[in-house]
Amino acid sequence: MLNPRPASAVAEFIALLEARTGQQMGANRNWRIETALKPVMRDTGHDTLEKLAETIRADRGGPLADRVVDELLNQESSFFRDAAVFDIVEQAVSAIPDTRRPRIWSAGCSTGQEPLSLAMLFAEKLDHQMPEILATDVSESALHKARAGRYTQFEIQRGLPIRRMMQWFDSVDGDWIANPGLTRMVSFRRMNLVADSLPIGRFDVILCRNVLLYFSLDMRRAVLGRLAQVLRPDGVLVLGAGETVIGQTDAFRPSQRYRGLYEPNWAAAAAA
Repeated sequence: MLNPRPASAVAEFIALLEARTGQQMGANRNWRIETALKPVMRDTGHDTLEKLAETIRADRGGPLADRVVDELLNQESSFFRDAAVFDIVEQAVSAIPDTRRPRIWSAGCSTGQEPLSLAMLFAEKLDHQMPEILATDVSESALHKARAGRYTQFEIQRGLPIRRMMQWFDSVDGDWIANPGLTRMVSFRRMNLVADSLPIGRFDVILCRNVLLYFSLDMRRAVLGRLAQVLRPDGVLVLGAGETVIGQTDAFRPSQRYRGLYEPNWAAAAAA
């Protein structure tokens, strides 16, 4: 059992995470701090969280603070996570006229499994043009892995059928590396959903799954408002299974076309 830590050091790391990403860490998740930061402490020679916090203060939020934030972020992901969601996204994209290229944004893409799943899905559809896929995340280390497209045997087997694994990945030294043709289908970019400039243009589908869970209600409302700004009037928003716009914002409403998805609430926007 982990020894309890003074609230001061724990509070500093919680505050750092929120300041850098907008994400909050509830009291029921404080135990993750020491577990997540053990590799940092080992690599930097700090034997307590308090000493690590002191160094970060002295460093004035330099590279060490960046690494701490990366370690505290939840990067849980898998290929074709919640497969039914991808079926619905495919339906939504298939309904887009062939006169324009569909645009998809994977917001909070973590280590890349979601956007690469989308790329595989649509590359295999010969009856529709390949969408433009943008993938963003606040973590540079997660994006580094996503761009490399390198996954362990455990990671590659989570949600990825053997047929697709053999078609799109090569086995190298016990890991699996995505074919360059696959990773080129996705544009990876670092972005803080709370603070950074929004992507240029509008999207037909925005996936922002299991990201809003870690924001305060006010921050959630602000992020949803930002997402609505870059979603086409007939576009759809995909949230995680435990997330909803109901009671969170007037910018979206449940989609009348696709069960479980959301669409811009232009009536509310006009009334405002």
